[in-house]
Amino acid sequence: MALAQEDIEQIQLLIKKTLSETPETLNANVRYELDLRERTIRVEEELKHQRELMLEGFKQMDKRFEQMDKRFEQVDKRFEQVDKRFEQVDKRFEQMQLDVNKRFEQVDKRFEQMQLDMNKRFEQVDKRFEQMHVETTKRFDQLTTRIDHFMVWSFATTLTVGGMVIATIKFL
Repeated sequence: MALAQEDIEQIQLLIKKTLSETPETLNANVRYELDLRERTIRVEEELKHQRELMLEGFKQMDKRFEQMDKRFEQVDKRFEQVDKRFEQVDKRFEQMQLDVNKRFEQVDKRFEQMQLDMNKRFEQVDKRFEQMHVETTKRFDQLTTRIDHFMVWSFATTLTVGGMVIATIKFL
């Protein structure tokens, strides 16, 4: 417990009063002892004050350490949030890759289907050309046969008309 300034002053007055009442030969030793006691009391008070300052400093350091712990926790939370964001970005990227792969697969399927359709169409066109060739060949054969018949008929008609003309000229 610290002494108040008034208490110290009152003690000093009492000491001076008692010293003035005692003889001086005894006063020298008593004064020296009182000075030593007074200095000891001052040193103790100063040490007590230093202890209080140190305790206050330790409390402030504890508060600062607590604040630093809170800041580190906040930084850890931020890192966790950043990690979560990276995980989300990774998930999104993986999903995008899956989507792109699906789209490429669909495009591949469509391309394969288009190739099949084109092959079918070319086969149909080839069949039509073959049919047209067959039909054209048939028609050409029919035409050739008709022309052959026409030529035979024309030759026969010409010979018949010629024979008739010669027979008529001979009979006349």
